[in-house]
Amino acid sequence: RESSNQIPWMDSYDGDGNYMHQEDDWDRDMLLDPAWEKQQRKTFTAWCNSHLRKAGTQIENIEEDFRDGLKLMLLLEVISGERLAKPERGKMRVHKISNVNKALNFIASKGVKLVCIGAEEIVDGNAKMTLGMIWTIILRFAIQDISVEETSAKEGLLLWCQRKTAPYKNVNIQNFHISWKDGLGFCALIHRHRPELIDYGKLRKDDPMTNLNTAFEVAEKYLDIPKMLDAEDIISTLRPDEKAVMTYVSCYYHAFSGKQKAETAANRICKVLAVNQENEQLMEDYEKLASDLLEWIRRTIPWLENRMPENTMQAMQQKLEDFRDYRRLHKPPKVQEKCQLEINFNTLQTKLRLSNRPAFMPSEGKMVSDINNAWGNLEGAEKGYEEWLLNEIRRLERLDHLAEKFRQKAAIHEAWTEGKEDLLQKRDYETASLSEIKALLKKHEAFESDLAAHQDRVEQIAAIAQELNELDYYDSPSVNARCQRICDQWDSLGALSQKRNEALQRTEKLLETIDQLYLEFAKRAAPFNNWMEGAMEDLQDTFIVHTIEEIQGLSTAHEQFKATLPEADKERMAILGIHNEIAKIVQTYHVNMAGTNPYTTINPQEINAKWDKVRQLVPQRDQALIEEHARQQNNERLRRQFATQANIIGPWIQNKMQEIGRISIEMHGTLEDQLTHLRQYEKSIVNYKPKIDQLEGDHQLIQEALIFDNKHTNYTMEHIRVGWEQLLTTIARTINEIENQILTRDAKGISQEQLNEFRASFNHFDRRTGIMDADDFKTCLISMGYNLGENEFSRIMSIVDPNRMGIVTFQAFIDFMSRETADTDTADQVMASFKVLAGDKNYILADELRRELPPDQAEYCIARMAPYTGPDGVPGALDYMSFSTALYGESDL
Repeated sequence: RESSNQIPWMDSYDGDGNYMHQEDDWDRDMLLDPAWEKQQRKTFTAWCNSHLRKAGTQIENIEEDFRDGLKLMLLLEVISGERLAKPERGKMRVHKISNVNKALNFIASKGVKLVCIGAEEIVDGNAKMTLGMIWTIILRFAIQDISVEETSAKEGLLLWCQRKTAPYKNVNIQNFHISWKDGLGFCALIHRHRPELIDYGKLRKDDPMTNLNTAFEVAEKYLDIPKMLDAEDIISTLRPDEKAVMTYVSCYYHAFSGKQKAETAANRICKVLAVNQENEQLMEDYEKLASDLLEWIRRTIPWLENRMPENTMQAMQQKLEDFRDYRRLHKPPKVQEKCQLEINFNTLQTKLRLSNRPAFMPSEGKMVSDINNAWGNLEGAEKGYEEWLLNEIRRLERLDHLAEKFRQKAAIHEAWTEGKEDLLQKRDYETASLSEIKALLKKHEAFESDLAAHQDRVEQIAAIAQELNELDYYDSPSVNARCQRICDQWDSLGALSQKRNEALQRTEKLLETIDQLYLEFAKRAAPFNNWMEGAMEDLQDTFIVHTIEEIQGLSTAHEQFKATLPEADKERMAILGIHNEIAKIVQTYHVNMAGTNPYTTINPQEINAKWDKVRQLVPQRDQALIEEHARQQNNERLRRQFATQANIIGPWIQNKMQEIGRISIEMHGTLEDQLTHLRQYEKSIVNYKPKIDQLEGDHQLIQEALIFDNKHTNYTMEHIRVGWEQLLTTIARTINEIENQILTRDAKGISQEQLNEFRASFNHFDRRTGIMDADDFKTCLISMGYNLGENEFSRIMSIVDPNRMGIVTFQAFIDFMSRETADTDTADQVMASFKVLAGDKNYILADELRRELPPDQAEYCIARMAPYTGPDGVPGALDYMSFSTALYGESDL
């Protein structure tokens, strides 16, 4: 076996009654390092001799003197206090192997599983096997039973060293090798228990040789601890042997174990003070987090309540973008802070109940209910702000459309009226010939016909201006001024037209000839011209639609308009025919008409030009309708895309909320199993977040496309957000309740079976709602064997329902049952512990606190203890009795 690459060792004790394998790379290197092997030989030899001398013998060579098994069996009898089987006294190899096997069997009977260690290796003097066997014995009989604050064996010994050396300067015990090289750790352990043996203040960290030799010599001379280590070996070795150091330090532990009572008392006080300090820190953290959250809400609500509208669509779009940033970037962290605040509050209250401390009452206005109320106000302001933004964008969109339409119609009308007043005010009829007078009269009749045709446009301009005023258009003054000028001009044209008509009628009798063809041309050209202008206006008119049906309606109307073009072209050709006929007559009869139509300003070139313009605008309108149709199709796709995801995510969130509700009231496995299941459940929920983010992206695309309705789903993004936030809060709150139940169980010493019994009783009477009313709670107590009178039940209700809401939650039920079935630290117990540290005095001194407690907790007590005023006091005496009472809320601390 020595030729094998495997390093023989043993299974080491884990502190809970079981042995665990401790074979790793460092152990292998250690066993193969000659310097460490030398340290182990000396330390293990000295440790064995410290016990063998009780039987009047010792060993010189550890691998040679145990080969026959006789001293090995004697060593086990001395350290165990038990008799082993009778040894074989023969000198043959078979006798030696028999004795060693008896020793190994005895070790195995103590629960130690030996790995790769056989009697043959010990008999053959295998140094590695022999050292491994001795280390196994040391672990089992010297280190296994060490227990400090719920830790044992190696960890317990290390914690004991850390506790004892904590008050000492330049001592930091983290392991059993390099932490001891300067020797101050050994000197600190001796000085802590026997301060008269070492002048610790004269020791220097840079003189490890003196420190180590001082500790070894004092321990050997006064503490009966043999010198198991060499100062030269420890200093010269980069990393001293851990097992040698642990063996030697364990002798210190056993030598000083007599002071365990004071240490236990100090530990109790440390535990109580640690709880109190932790609770105070949690209270400070809650107050700060609550203040910060309330301040953020206070600053945010006025911003959300600001309803000052902007004048432009761009400015309102920026407001909408700012609101999206708030929803996406600023609010989610605050949701997490609010959830964490509730969790911290519940955890703090649970810890206060478990440690018999009064319940924490936050500052005025910082209760969880105050924060929830403020949060509700924030949510209400947020909802109203979003609705206002969307309505304001719709309003501005409508206003921009109306303003553009107003400008177009006003420009067309102003272009038509340009020069009309001057024309109506001319007095050309006074010097005109009869034919010219007739022409002027007919021309004026055509003008009045044209004037009447423009009446609708003027009314439309006035109506649009009125609507802009009603919608509070920001540029209403200029619109009103322009509209007023148009109306005033229109009235003036009417009056001037009436006056000229009267003048022409008076001179009509003087005129006899009239060119009917010109008149006919004028009568037919004017309405046709007006129709073309209306057609051009309609073809250039902007439109706003929100659905495919609306754009299809516009497309249908446009197709109907195109169907009228052939008839219109026939009318155009007829009008042009009249003009051609006039030209033919003028050419035939040499009529001097000055080349113009006296009845109208419309000419064939203008008609053809406007007709060409109409023909040109038709395909442009076709293209605009096609593009809008494509945009509406894309909007419909966005609606369906959002609805598909929302119709999946919405029910999924509702289903998860129901499942969490079932988990919180059902019992399946231990609390740890339930906590593990809930955390896995929480992880699966968090992993669903990308789908929520994807839906947020779809929703943003919908908002950017200015889509305001979706007939394909009943879920809005607000519904999804609220559901998602409630789901995260509910799972976090449920996990916190299970964690609090675990804290209650561990602190109170309640078994899993008792918790299951409590849960079964609660579930039987809570009617599956998660709470019990007072009558159900009383019935439950009676079913569990309580004999309740009215006063006793009122007392119990004041404990489980301090807010007098008439209900009992499961956590309150568990706290009450835990208080009924378990014991915890009390003020009297803490007072008794202080009395132990004070040496049975009714007061305690600051030096005694600093000697027995860690520095921070010693100063904590000194700062809060009142001076002792009893007759037996001395200067500097502190009253630990009132301090102990104050820790449990029975007086002011």
